[in-house]
Formats: sequence, structure tokens, C-alpha cells
Amino acid sequence: MSGRLLLLNRQHTRLIDRRWLRWATKELISDLLHFEDFDVTIHLVGEREMTRINEKHLQHAGSTDVITFDYSDSPGSEPLIGELFICVDEALVQAIRFKTTWQSETMRYIVHGLLHLKGYDDLETTARRKMKREENKLLKELRVRFRLSKIEGKSKLRA
Repeated sequence: MSGRLLLLNRQHTRLIDRRWLRWATKELISDLLHFEDFDVTIHLVGEREMTRINEKHLQHAGSTDVITFDYSDSPGSEPLIGELFICVDEALVQAIRFKTTWQSETMRYIVHGLLHLKGYDDLETTARRKMKREENKLLKELRVRFRLSKIEGKSKLRA
């Protein structure tokens, strides 16, 4: 299997540089999360699609920021196998709320989803705090390594 990352852009809200985002995410998986063997698909979606997925698969009303499907035999072990659905519309809303950029929020959602694949959970308070600390640490390191504003593409919505 080795390292396979598929990035699909199915939203129409923001221009995305898929090539750059794929490269940065592969660095996150291999260098910061220390996985050599992975098969991850990331879907960038809009609010309407995220609402449909959230209601169909999780029976939750409305949209959300990130949904993770873990297909590995044992969460947190290699190979890392799963699918992330990232809502770019939600990143725009939350960026205003948290006084950050939509690009940074989008990367936070990717980090969050990958942490779920690594075995982190956010259902109870103690686990949620631990996951949030790791999420913040990884996002800080990503900001040092990359200009997250480069997530935004300059021309076509779809590549």
C-alpha cells in the first residue's frame, strides 16, 4: 500500500490548490503523525453535501466541520486507512468566529480527522482535551512549516 492520499474537491465556495494541499497533508501524515503506510481520501465538500452525509451516516441534523470514516482494522495502527469529509463552508463560518482564516480552519479539520484515524476520540471531556492539545500542537507545527494561505488556489475551482 505505502503512502496513498487522494484529495477530491467537490465544493464551489473557494478556490483550492489541490496539489499544494495534498503535499502539505502528506507531510502531516508521514512526518508529524509518523505513518508510512496509509490510504486516505479527503473530500472537500460544501454545506449541502456535508448535511446529507451527516444526516445519512450519523443521524445528526445539519452540517458539521469534519466527518471521519475509519476503515482500518485497528484505529491508530498502520496502515492508516480512512476517509475524511471536510466542509469548506463551515471553515468560512468558523474562521470568522475564531478570528482566523478559512485556510487555517480547513487544515485544522484535516488534522482533526487524521487524529481520529490515529485513534483519538473527542466524545468525553478528558479525551477531548487531549485531542485538542494534540490538534493545536500539530497545527502550530504546520504553520511553522507551511504558509497555510497557499491552500487557496489562484485559478480553477477544480483541477
